[in-house]
Amino acid sequence: KAIVSASQKHGGVLALEDFANYRVIIRKPIQCFYRDFRVLTAPPPGSGVTVCEILSILNAYDLKKWGFHSAKSIHFAVEAMRRAFADRNTLLGDPAFVYNPIDRLLSPVYIRKVRSVISADKAGNSASMGIQASPMREKMNTTHYSIVDREGNAVSTTVTLNGFFGGKVIAGHTGFFLNNELDDFTLKPGVSNQFKLIQGKANVIAPNKRPLSSMSPTIVMKGNKLSMVLGAAGGPTIITAIVQTILHQIDFDMNINVAVNLPRYHMQWLPDLIYMEPFAFSADTQKVLKKMGYRLKL
Repeated sequence: KAIVSASQKHGGVLALEDFANYRVIIRKPIQCFYRDFRVLTAPPPGSGVTVCEILSILNAYDLKKWGFHSAKSIHFAVEAMRRAFADRNTLLGDPAFVYNPIDRLLSPVYIRKVRSVISADKAGNSASMGIQASPMREKMNTTHYSIVDREGNAVSTTVTLNGFFGGKVIAGHTGFFLNNELDDFTLKPGVSNQFKLIQGKANVIAPNKRPLSSMSPTIVMKGNKLSMVLGAAGGPTIITAIVQTILHQIDFDMNINVAVNLPRYHMQWLPDLIYMEPFAFSADTQKVLKKMGYRLKL
Protein backbone atom coordinates (compact mmCIF):
# COMPACT_ATOMS: atom_id res chain seq x y z
CA LYS A 1 0.00 0.00 0.00
CA ALA A 2 2.86 2.37 0.84
CA ILE A 3 4.52 1.74 -2.54
CA VAL A 4 1.26 2.20 -4.50
CA SER A 5 0.42 5.35 -2.54
CA ALA A 6 3.89 6.85 -3.22
CA SER A 7 3.66 5.85 -6.88
CA GLN A 8 0.25 7.50 -7.38
CA LYS A 9 1.28 10.60 -5.45
CA HIS A 10 4.15 11.16 -7.89
CA GLY A 11 2.26 10.31 -11.09
CA GLY A 12 3.33 6.64 -11.26
CA VAL A 13 1.23 3.76 -12.59
CA LEU A 14 1.62 1.05 -9.92
CA ALA A 15 -1.62 -0.47 -8.57
CA LEU A 16 -2.36 -2.94 -5.75
CA GLU A 17 -3.51 -5.51 -8.31
CA ASP A 18 0.02 -5.49 -9.84
CA PHE A 19 1.37 -6.80 -6.53
CA ALA A 20 -1.57 -9.17 -5.94
CA ASN A 21 -1.10 -10.73 -9.38
CA TYR A 22 2.68 -11.19 -9.14
CA ARG A 23 3.90 -14.78 -8.96
CA VAL A 24 7.38 -16.20 -8.47
CA ILE A 25 8.29 -18.65 -11.23
CA ILE A 26 10.66 -21.54 -10.51
CA ARG A 27 12.56 -22.65 -13.61
CA LYS A 28 14.96 -25.50 -14.26
CA PRO A 29 18.63 -24.43 -14.35
CA ILE A 30 20.62 -24.38 -17.60
CA GLN A 31 23.24 -27.14 -17.65
CA CYS A 32 26.45 -27.35 -19.66
CA PHE A 33 29.91 -28.88 -19.35
CA TYR A 34 33.32 -27.21 -19.31
CA ARG A 35 36.21 -29.68 -19.46
CA ASP A 36 34.99 -32.35 -17.00
CA PHE A 37 32.99 -29.95 -14.82
CA ARG A 38 29.20 -29.58 -14.84
CA VAL A 39 27.91 -26.00 -14.79
CA LEU A 40 24.40 -25.27 -13.42
CA THR A 41 23.27 -21.70 -14.00
CA ALA A 42 20.33 -19.31 -14.36
CA PRO A 43 17.88 -19.80 -17.27
CA PRO A 44 16.26 -16.85 -19.11
CA PRO A 45 15.38 -14.21 -18.21
CA GLY A 46 18.75 -14.66 -16.45
CA SER A 47 21.94 -14.93 -18.53
CA GLY A 48 23.30 -18.35 -17.62
CA VAL A 49 22.87 -19.47 -21.23
CA THR A 50 25.46 -16.81 -22.20
CA VAL A 51 27.88 -18.10 -19.56
CA CYS A 52 27.39 -21.60 -21.01
CA GLU A 53 27.73 -20.47 -24.63
CA ILE A 54 31.08 -18.77 -23.91
CA LEU A 55 32.37 -21.83 -22.02
CA SER A 56 31.14 -24.22 -24.74
CA ILE A 57 33.01 -22.26 -27.43
CA LEU A 58 36.19 -22.23 -25.30
CA ASN A 59 35.98 -25.96 -24.54
CA ALA A 60 37.90 -26.79 -27.73
CA TYR A 61 40.88 -24.50 -27.02
CA ASP A 62 43.94 -25.26 -24.88
CA LEU A 63 44.03 -22.03 -22.87
CA LYS A 64 46.40 -23.53 -20.32
CA LYS A 65 48.98 -24.29 -23.00
CA TRP A 66 48.73 -20.77 -24.42
CA GLY A 67 49.19 -19.23 -20.97
CA PHE A 68 47.22 -17.09 -18.53
CA HIS A 69 46.21 -13.75 -20.12
CA SER A 70 48.41 -14.39 -23.15
CA ALA A 71 47.28 -12.54 -26.27
CA LYS A 72 46.15 -15.84 -27.84
CA SER A 73 44.01 -17.01 -24.89
CA ILE A 74 42.47 -13.53 -24.52
CA HIS A 75 41.74 -13.37 -28.26
CA PHE A 76 39.72 -16.60 -28.27
CA ALA A 77 37.93 -15.74 -24.98
CA VAL A 78 36.99 -12.28 -26.30
CA GLU A 79 35.68 -13.71 -29.58
CA ALA A 80 33.57 -16.24 -27.62
CA MET A 81 32.20 -13.35 -25.52
CA ARG A 82 31.50 -11.23 -28.63
CA ARG A 83 29.39 -13.92 -30.30
CA ALA A 84 27.61 -15.09 -27.14
CA PHE A 85 26.61 -11.51 -26.27
CA ALA A 86 25.37 -10.91 -29.84
CA ASP A 87 23.11 -13.96 -29.42
CA ARG A 88 22.01 -12.90 -25.92
CA ASN A 89 21.20 -9.32 -26.88
CA THR A 90 19.18 -10.21 -29.98
CA LEU A 91 17.50 -13.54 -29.17
CA LEU A 92 16.83 -13.91 -25.44
CA GLY A 93 13.93 -12.64 -23.32
CA ASP A 94 11.18 -13.67 -20.91
CA PRO A 95 10.26 -17.31 -21.79
CA ALA A 96 6.59 -16.48 -21.12
CA PHE A 97 6.70 -14.07 -24.10
CA VAL A 98 9.41 -15.20 -26.51
CA TYR A 99 11.02 -18.45 -27.64
CA ASN A 100 14.58 -18.74 -26.32
CA PRO A 101 16.61 -21.04 -28.63
CA ILE A 102 18.72 -22.43 -25.77
CA ASP A 103 19.14 -25.94 -27.17
CA ARG A 104 20.28 -24.52 -30.52
CA LEU A 105 22.69 -22.00 -28.97
CA LEU A 106 24.34 -24.70 -26.86
CA SER A 107 24.22 -27.48 -29.48
CA PRO A 108 27.57 -28.91 -30.67
CA VAL A 109 26.62 -28.07 -34.28
CA TYR A 110 26.04 -24.38 -33.52
CA ILE A 111 29.12 -24.10 -31.27
CA ARG A 112 31.29 -25.60 -34.04
CA LYS A 113 29.79 -23.10 -36.51
CA VAL A 114 30.69 -20.20 -34.19
CA ARG A 115 34.27 -21.50 -33.81
CA SER A 116 34.59 -21.80 -37.59
CA VAL A 117 34.19 -18.03 -38.06
CA ILE A 118 36.72 -17.05 -35.40
CA SER A 119 40.00 -16.05 -37.05
CA ALA A 120 43.17 -17.47 -35.50
CA ASP A 121 44.96 -14.12 -35.43
CA LYS A 122 42.51 -11.30 -36.21
CA ALA A 123 39.91 -9.43 -34.13
CA GLY A 124 36.28 -9.95 -35.11
CA ASN A 125 34.11 -7.04 -36.19
CA SER A 126 31.01 -6.22 -34.13
CA ALA A 127 29.92 -3.44 -36.52
CA SER A 128 29.24 -6.05 -39.18
CA MET A 129 26.85 -7.67 -36.67
CA GLY A 130 24.98 -4.49 -35.59
CA ILE A 131 25.10 -0.79 -34.65
CA GLN A 132 27.97 0.91 -32.83
CA ALA A 133 27.43 1.99 -29.20
CA SER A 134 29.14 4.39 -26.82
CA PRO A 135 31.29 3.27 -23.84
CA MET A 136 29.61 1.61 -20.85
CA ARG A 137 29.84 2.54 -17.20
CA GLU A 138 29.57 -0.27 -14.72
CA LYS A 139 27.00 0.17 -11.95
CA MET A 140 27.59 -1.50 -8.60
CA ASN A 141 24.09 -1.89 -7.18
CA THR A 142 23.80 -5.63 -7.35
CA THR A 143 24.48 -7.94 -4.41
CA HIS A 144 25.57 -11.53 -4.77
CA TYR A 145 26.09 -14.09 -2.04
CA SER A 146 27.30 -17.70 -2.22
CA ILE A 147 26.67 -19.99 0.74
CA VAL A 148 27.72 -23.57 1.49
CA ASP A 149 26.64 -25.20 4.75
CA ARG A 150 28.40 -27.98 6.68
CA GLU A 151 26.33 -30.64 4.88
CA GLY A 152 27.51 -29.30 1.52
CA ASN A 153 24.20 -27.71 0.46
CA ALA A 154 24.95 -24.75 -1.80
CA VAL A 155 23.01 -21.57 -2.61
CA SER A 156 23.95 -18.97 -5.23
CA THR A 157 21.81 -15.81 -5.03
CA THR A 158 21.90 -12.49 -6.88
CA VAL A 159 19.59 -9.54 -6.12
CA THR A 160 19.68 -6.09 -7.69
CA LEU A 161 18.38 -2.52 -7.69
CA ASN A 162 19.83 -2.21 -11.23
CA GLY A 163 21.03 1.44 -11.42
CA PHE A 164 22.73 3.67 -8.86
CA PHE A 165 20.39 3.39 -5.83
CA GLY A 166 17.80 1.99 -8.27
CA GLY A 167 14.95 4.43 -8.86
CA LYS A 168 16.37 6.68 -6.08
CA VAL A 169 12.98 6.49 -4.36
CA ILE A 170 11.94 5.15 -0.94
CA ALA A 171 8.17 4.72 -0.61
CA GLY A 172 6.86 6.26 2.63
CA HIS A 173 8.49 4.71 5.70
CA THR A 174 9.30 1.36 4.05
CA GLY A 175 13.05 2.00 4.36
CA PHE A 176 14.15 0.34 1.09
CA PHE A 177 14.89 1.73 -2.37
CA LEU A 178 12.70 0.88 -5.35
CA ASN A 179 14.62 -0.45 -8.35
CA ASN A 180 14.78 0.93 -11.89
CA GLU A 181 14.69 -2.52 -13.44
CA LEU A 182 12.63 -1.36 -16.45
CA ASP A 183 15.97 -0.22 -17.92
CA ASP A 184 16.90 -3.91 -18.34
CA PHE A 185 14.26 -4.11 -21.07
CA THR A 186 14.90 -3.03 -24.66
CA LEU A 187 13.41 0.46 -24.50
CA LYS A 188 13.81 0.69 -28.28
CA PRO A 189 15.50 -1.88 -30.58
CA GLY A 190 18.96 -0.65 -31.60
CA VAL A 191 19.19 1.91 -28.78
CA SER A 192 21.50 1.19 -25.83
CA ASN A 193 20.47 1.12 -22.15
CA GLN A 194 22.51 2.48 -19.20
CA PHE A 195 25.01 -0.40 -19.56
CA LYS A 196 25.33 0.40 -23.29
CA LEU A 197 23.77 -2.96 -24.14
CA ILE A 198 22.02 -2.88 -27.50
CA GLN A 199 19.19 -5.42 -27.42
CA GLY A 200 16.52 -6.71 -29.77
CA LYS A 201 12.76 -7.14 -30.03
CA ALA A 202 12.73 -10.28 -27.86
CA ASN A 203 13.31 -8.10 -24.79
CA VAL A 204 10.96 -5.19 -25.64
CA ILE A 205 8.92 -3.94 -22.67
CA ALA A 206 5.40 -5.35 -22.23
CA PRO A 207 2.84 -5.71 -19.40
CA ASN A 208 3.51 -8.67 -17.03
CA LYS A 209 6.85 -9.33 -18.77
CA ARG A 210 10.10 -9.97 -16.92
CA PRO A 211 13.20 -8.16 -18.24
CA LEU A 212 16.28 -9.96 -19.51
CA SER A 213 18.91 -9.72 -16.76
CA SER A 214 22.68 -10.21 -16.66
CA MET A 215 22.33 -11.95 -13.30
CA SER A 216 23.74 -15.48 -13.58
CA PRO A 217 24.05 -17.23 -10.21
CA THR A 218 26.04 -20.39 -10.93
CA ILE A 219 27.03 -23.66 -9.24
CA VAL A 220 29.86 -25.81 -10.64
CA MET A 221 30.12 -29.54 -9.90
CA LYS A 222 32.76 -32.19 -10.59
CA GLY A 223 30.85 -35.45 -10.74
CA ASN A 224 28.56 -35.26 -7.69
CA LYS A 225 30.99 -33.10 -5.75
CA LEU A 226 30.55 -29.36 -5.32
CA SER A 227 33.41 -27.39 -6.88
CA MET A 228 32.38 -23.68 -7.03
CA VAL A 229 29.47 -21.42 -6.07
CA LEU A 230 29.65 -18.24 -8.15
CA GLY A 231 27.95 -14.94 -8.95
CA ALA A 232 28.81 -11.28 -9.39
CA ALA A 233 27.69 -7.65 -9.55
CA GLY A 234 28.31 -5.21 -12.40
CA GLY A 235 25.59 -5.43 -15.06
CA PRO A 236 26.82 -7.33 -18.15
CA THR A 237 30.27 -7.78 -16.56
CA ILE A 238 28.56 -10.34 -14.27
CA ILE A 239 28.63 -12.83 -17.15
CA THR A 240 32.29 -12.38 -18.05
CA ALA A 241 33.40 -12.24 -14.38
CA ILE A 242 31.80 -15.65 -13.75
CA VAL A 243 33.37 -17.11 -16.91
CA GLN A 244 36.84 -15.80 -16.01
CA THR A 245 36.63 -17.13 -12.44
CA ILE A 246 35.78 -20.58 -13.87
CA LEU A 247 38.68 -20.38 -16.37
CA HIS A 248 41.11 -19.24 -13.67
CA GLN A 249 40.30 -22.18 -11.44
CA ILE A 250 39.81 -24.97 -13.99
CA ASP A 251 42.37 -24.07 -16.68
CA PHE A 252 44.99 -22.28 -14.60
CA ASP A 253 44.71 -24.21 -11.29
CA MET A 254 44.17 -21.11 -9.13
CA ASN A 255 42.48 -21.19 -5.74
CA ILE A 256 39.13 -19.42 -5.54
CA ASN A 257 40.49 -16.34 -3.72
CA VAL A 258 43.08 -15.65 -6.42
CA ALA A 259 40.60 -16.57 -9.17
CA VAL A 260 38.07 -13.98 -7.93
CA ASN A 261 40.56 -11.18 -7.17
CA LEU A 262 42.55 -11.12 -10.42
CA PRO A 263 42.02 -8.10 -12.73
CA ARG A 264 39.40 -8.84 -15.39
CA TYR A 265 38.48 -7.91 -18.94
CA HIS A 266 35.11 -7.70 -20.68
CA MET A 267 33.59 -7.75 -24.18
CA GLN A 268 29.83 -7.47 -24.75
CA TRP A 269 29.56 -7.35 -28.60
CA LEU A 270 28.74 -3.63 -28.67
CA PRO A 271 30.58 -1.34 -28.22
CA ASP A 272 33.42 -3.09 -30.06
CA LEU A 273 35.98 -2.69 -27.26
CA ILE A 274 37.82 -4.86 -24.78
CA TYR A 275 37.32 -3.24 -21.39
CA MET A 276 40.18 -4.10 -19.04
CA GLU A 277 40.89 -3.44 -15.39
CA PRO A 278 44.31 -1.98 -14.43
CA PHE A 279 47.11 -4.60 -14.68
CA ALA A 280 44.86 -7.13 -16.46
CA PHE A 281 47.19 -7.30 -19.51
CA SER A 282 50.94 -6.85 -19.79
CA ALA A 283 52.27 -4.12 -22.12
CA ASP A 284 53.44 -6.83 -24.58
CA THR A 285 50.02 -8.49 -24.60
CA GLN A 286 48.31 -5.13 -25.23
CA LYS A 287 50.67 -4.49 -28.16
CA VAL A 288 49.85 -7.89 -29.74
CA LEU A 289 46.09 -7.41 -29.24
CA LYS A 290 46.18 -3.95 -30.86
CA LYS A 291 48.10 -5.42 -33.81
CA MET A 292 45.31 -8.01 -34.16
CA GLY A 293 42.81 -5.15 -34.49
CA TYR A 294 41.42 -4.83 -30.96
CA ARG A 295 40.60 -1.53 -29.29
CA LEU A 296 41.33 -1.54 -25.55
CA LYS A 297 39.74 0.67 -22.91
CA LEU A 298 40.79 0.91 -19.27
